[in-house]
Amino acid sequence: MKSVVHELARIVQTVAMADLPIDQVNLIVESISETMAVDVCSLYLANEEREMMLLASHGLSAKAVRRVKLPPGKGLVGLVASSRHPVNLADGESHPNYYYIAETKEERFHSFCGVPIVHAGKVIGVLVVQGREIRQLSDEEQGFLVTLAAHLALLLGNNPLAHGDTIGLNERISGVKGAPGIGIGHIKLSDHGELYSVVDTACEDIPGALEDWLQLLELVRNQIDHECQALGSEITGSVAGIFGAYKMLLEDPTFVSYVEAGIRNGNWLPGALRQAIQHFAELFLAMDDPYLKARHEDVHHLGNKLFNAWRGIKPVDIPSRTDIVLVGPAVSVSDIASVPSERLVGLVCFEGSGLSHTAVLANALGIPAVMGTGRIRRLVDNASIIVDGNNGQVTLAPSEMVLAEYQKLANDRRSLMKQLERLRELPAITPDGTSVTLYTNTGLLADITPGLFSGSQGVGLYRTEIPFMVHDSFPSEEEQIGVYRQVLDAYKGKPVHMRTLDIGGDKPLPYFPVDNEENPALGWRGVRFTLDNSQLLMTQVRAMIRAAGKSEDLRILLPMVSSTSELDDFAELFDDAMSQLESEGYEIVRPKLGIMVEVPAAISQIPFWADKLDFLSIGSNDLSQYLLALDRDNPRVSGRYDHVHPAVLMEIRRIVQLASAHNLPVSLCGEMASDPVAVVLLMGIGMRTLSMSAAKLPQVKWLIRSLPLTTAEKLTKQAFGCPYPAGIRKLVRDELESLGLQDLFS
Repeated sequence: MKSVVHELARIVQTVAMADLPIDQVNLIVESISETMAVDVCSLYLANEEREMMLLASHGLSAKAVRRVKLPPGKGLVGLVASSRHPVNLADGESHPNYYYIAETKEERFHSFCGVPIVHAGKVIGVLVVQGREIRQLSDEEQGFLVTLAAHLALLLGNNPLAHGDTIGLNERISGVKGAPGIGIGHIKLSDHGELYSVVDTACEDIPGALEDWLQLLELVRNQIDHECQALGSEITGSVAGIFGAYKMLLEDPTFVSYVEAGIRNGNWLPGALRQAIQHFAELFLAMDDPYLKARHEDVHHLGNKLFNAWRGIKPVDIPSRTDIVLVGPAVSVSDIASVPSERLVGLVCFEGSGLSHTAVLANALGIPAVMGTGRIRRLVDNASIIVDGNNGQVTLAPSEMVLAEYQKLANDRRSLMKQLERLRELPAITPDGTSVTLYTNTGLLADITPGLFSGSQGVGLYRTEIPFMVHDSFPSEEEQIGVYRQVLDAYKGKPVHMRTLDIGGDKPLPYFPVDNEENPALGWRGVRFTLDNSQLLMTQVRAMIRAAGKSEDLRILLPMVSSTSELDDFAELFDDAMSQLESEGYEIVRPKLGIMVEVPAAISQIPFWADKLDFLSIGSNDLSQYLLALDRDNPRVSGRYDHVHPAVLMEIRRIVQLASAHNLPVSLCGEMASDPVAVVLLMGIGMRTLSMSAAKLPQVKWLIRSLPLTTAEKLTKQAFGCPYPAGIRKLVRDELESLGLQDLFS
């Protein structure tokens, strides 16, 4: 056999490049047969009944493919699946588990080696090779198959072929929650041209292409202005940041010149555009922070918008008198703007995350959305579809019964949200009189208005990275003041917690590259980066203080603090900034200072830092990941991640106790703050300030106003005696449902 490493890479890459699932499975069996010089290679995948379906074969009868189904545990293939162990036989027919199926005509073959294909701990298929000769495969050959099966499991984990080629009644697709709610309507595909599929081609008229590029920029700028107006003045303020980000990139000299350089080097305009968009998108994609990583989708969206404008493609054509669900790889703002708001009932994106601009816009508009489903094939315009943004699920070809059930859920949801609107101006106070402060998280101008509409009492976390990311050089003090002042003005009279620049390591600025680090999550990032580049930090701190002026609303947050020396160094810079501004004649107020408790090492040092700080803010996402050593965005381990893990709850309790002992106010931001189960436990622990996305705030307020603190404390005490996160969730959820709060989970 040829080089194992080389052949593994070749087969995996070849299969991954295939667009259709049927092409993937056929390539698998053909490539393995060729590489191992075997007579037969067959791939079986498990269906929903756990039967092993013969999906592809090189060597067995073609009539058997897609017809043969082995009952669970039946035959040698069933033995491989049930034992989760390779079966390597010189003569398979002599084994007691041998099961002959006439359609396969496999009586011609003697040797048998089958290995399980395991995905997320479950056997999803079996890979089999057979030969005419009576011989057992060598250890090297068997090892090759085992290794290849492990690689193929990642490719085949969501392969739909075991469930048939056509969309079945009530077929469900899982994705990521983008925006809450139930949307019932008809599909409108918004799958336009994909810029990333463009190939490089020689440019025959370079001066003409350069002129076309400038005209294209102007055309798309005008389109964006028109779309902003089409979305309506009542929500323009909430989505202005999206259009502003697009226009910033269109006007960015670095971006414009990058495309021009590509054209001058002989590439045609689409090819030069693709190179530029991929370059800028990859800068974001390489970042560790999920919020900033999601910005690569926005750059990609804009690239497709430019490409389709160059092709003369207009936004989707909307049929009349139909409720529309836009479906596509990455539904664009242009497509959303082209649909009358009263008829757009849902969004489904094959790509993207809950932090993408599309999800932010869906939340602002109140449109249910599901992101990151992966490519859904066999879709057609006008087919019925249900979008369940509450659970991140899509239902295709729903039956009348399922439609009726979801319609009831949608009606109930609308009724609930209408009721929750009445809570907007009411405080979040438990029935037995305990008050909880609710803040919102933001980082885009598009996030501002939803928080105010939801009754937020301030901003618990404002991410300041965006102004630094959309420039081609470090933004000036005046430029930063303009951005910060908009947020402070919007929340006038309410606390605004601004986090200093959290960037560095694997989150480089496009104009300030950082050498690759072996472990960037533990590297040159956060406050470590800004203190080493104190000129940037000084400018940012000055801009924050000047933006706040005489207001006492500003709070400054430091990210990734892990040592006392970091606090001391910042305090020196902070004092210097105040002295400079006072000597320059500015009327200012010294803002309160706090840290993000996200590095576990910070917890034990709270007593040392109490006299240096005014407050603490727990970054629950990062703290949970560091404590559990689990990346919640890594699909291979994300199923093990749960922020109500006992270890996380115990450390948060310790933080609250230390903060109380030293009279430090403490808040918590991140996904825990909007998870109903976690909110109950946090209340029981003693947390009295939470910060979350605007969309989640009304339901959290409803929960707090419905649940006595004594009940939360009782449940928390019981939860600390439970070693399993799943057990903790069941304990709390059962209690909430018994109190009539089951709609929190719908």
